[in-house]
Amino acid sequence: MKVYEVEKGSKGAEGLHRRERPEPKPGPREVLIRVRATSLNFRDQMIIKGGYPGGEVHRDLIPISDGAGEVAAVGAGVTQFKPGERVAGTFFQTWVDGAPTGPRAALGAPLDGMLAEYVALHEDGVVRIPESLSFAEAATLPCAGVTAWNALMVAGNSVKPGDTVLCLGTGGVSIFALQLARAAGARVIITSSSDEKIARAKSLGAAEGVNYKQFPDWEKEVLRLTAGRGVDHVLEVGGPGTLSRSMQSLGFGGKLALIGVLAGFVGDTNPFPLAFKGASLQGIGVGSRRMFEELNKAIETNGIKPVVDRVFPFEAAVEAFLYQGSGTLFGKVVITV
Repeated sequence: MKVYEVEKGSKGAEGLHRRERPEPKPGPREVLIRVRATSLNFRDQMIIKGGYPGGEVHRDLIPISDGAGEVAAVGAGVTQFKPGERVAGTFFQTWVDGAPTGPRAALGAPLDGMLAEYVALHEDGVVRIPESLSFAEAATLPCAGVTAWNALMVAGNSVKPGDTVLCLGTGGVSIFALQLARAAGARVIITSSSDEKIARAKSLGAAEGVNYKQFPDWEKEVLRLTAGRGVDHVLEVGGPGTLSRSMQSLGFGGKLALIGVLAGFVGDTNPFPLAFKGASLQGIGVGSRRMFEELNKAIETNGIKPVVDRVFPFEAAVEAFLYQGSGTLFGKVVITV
């Protein structure tokens, strides 16, 4: 079967190569999936550049955690799925429900990922996808979609009608958060360096946008837009590079969901603003299978359509990585298989 591999010690997209591997056979309680679409996350960029926690990849590895397709075959003892069903793999293959109890292996590193014609996954690491979504749309859910759901609806205080949510940037997690927060009846403020992207976010329901090139101290503009009160929820995808401004944007009793490191690992992380406001900092590490299933119900109930920026064919996977890494995207980048 055709696959892509990130070569051992890769430092960039030049380390991503198309290769052949034997088609996997489903073992006991395993589901063989014919992959139809995959989607990229910022994590995938870090992995091919050797900058993900844990360092460079230590073997030739099939990348990408997110993918969707149909069940081609099932192994002995499988009770949850049958051939022909439309499914996606879960980001963490062993987290079914409940609070995390320790490190878990994720697809795309350290486990082989989804950028292949076929993958064999344990049935506990597979979910059915919403009937209303295409394979390309469903492929965007396992990491970014579940992360946004966990941050807004599961961890700490859940979003409720009338809350104000601050989303940083217009990548996959932030756009999912915008859509889910609006479906929950919340007001959304979004940041971007592009007025065009802010306009697109407003077309999806954002109430206001803050151009951080125009307002370098964007937390002051967020406070102005909330009449000095601050927001109830912040989806912090920048990490230490933006954490201080996010904490200042937060209102009393608010929640800051710490998700990513898009703005780098260095910055002001003094937690005093949280203590002063009685606010909370909640670390978010994607989510469980149960969260994925809850997200799917919310998508079906509310008619949510994931925002796909561009779709690349399998043969152009390297170009897809380069495009996603350019920072010009709005939403998700998909590779069909």
